[in-house]
Amino acid sequence: MRTAVVFAPLLLGFIFGVESRGAINLPYATVFKGESQFEELVQKAQSENWRSLPLGERTVAVGLALLGTPYKNYTLEIDAHTESPSVNLRGVDCWTYFEISLGFARMLELKTSGYSPSDLLAMIELDRYRAGRCNGIYTSRLHYLEDWIYDNERRGLVTNLTRSLGGVPMRGRYLNEMSKYWRDSRYLRNNPGLVPAMRQIENRISSRTIYQIPKREVPEIESKIHSGDVVCITGNGPEGYTEHVGLAYRDGAGVLHFMHASKDAGEVIVDVPLHSYLYRYRKFAGIMVVRPREAVRSATSAGASVSME
Repeated sequence: MRTAVVFAPLLLGFIFGVESRGAINLPYATVFKGESQFEELVQKAQSENWRSLPLGERTVAVGLALLGTPYKNYTLEIDAHTESPSVNLRGVDCWTYFEISLGFARMLELKTSGYSPSDLLAMIELDRYRAGRCNGIYTSRLHYLEDWIYDNERRGLVTNLTRSLGGVPMRGRYLNEMSKYWRDSRYLRNNPGLVPAMRQIENRISSRTIYQIPKREVPEIESKIHSGDVVCITGNGPEGYTEHVGLAYRDGAGVLHFMHASKDAGEVIVDVPLHSYLYRYRKFAGIMVVRPREAVRSATSAGASVSME
């Protein structure tokens, strides 16, 4: 039985021009849960030829295959000190649901067969961590969707469509959730010296101009949203920018739905049309729309390594 992950995929090293990716020395059973679910996804992907689909449709195919997966919080809090890329296919929250769907879809582009959990972990590391690399420290993770968008767009992995779709600046906002409630994080509780660095990250994010599409405007632009786009739900503030996240899914009749890991439903579901979902909760103010790009094409055109501000 494997006791540790050797996490330096030669394929990714070749593609991204790095000798190795994040150093991981946590037990394999800690960083990857759900091998049987992974194998089922691989078999379904190969039998239905998901690899031939465009990235958005491929991401939706994975997302649909994950319907019914239980909602589970804190699946990334896997150690008291060491931060490592991880995957839990037995339970997801709103963020891990979309990133696993996207990561698995990107993984299919990298190889024609022989997929392993390490391949998916590599895609998760590329997406989840600042500049695409986990250095073993909690602050290397992108903890806020606004920062995830910013960092991934700089590296050519996504395109933020929010402003071009009529987005307006979100004024009077600030971030302090993680530095204020640091005791809620297993990592920060055990490493309180990281709290000032987290506050600096929050302040840096808040200094940027961040856009949203007000929910009253969403029906007018829904036709421009594609299946597989990442839809970030914004809040009324002033504390924070986003409340929730999921995937856009256009059904056979052309209706755009919000597909997400729902805390209320307790599992991954295809919900009502997006514009209707936004009016379910008063705290929702609008959306951000982000379109992922293939990892290989993005890396070769934009470069995979970007230094931290």
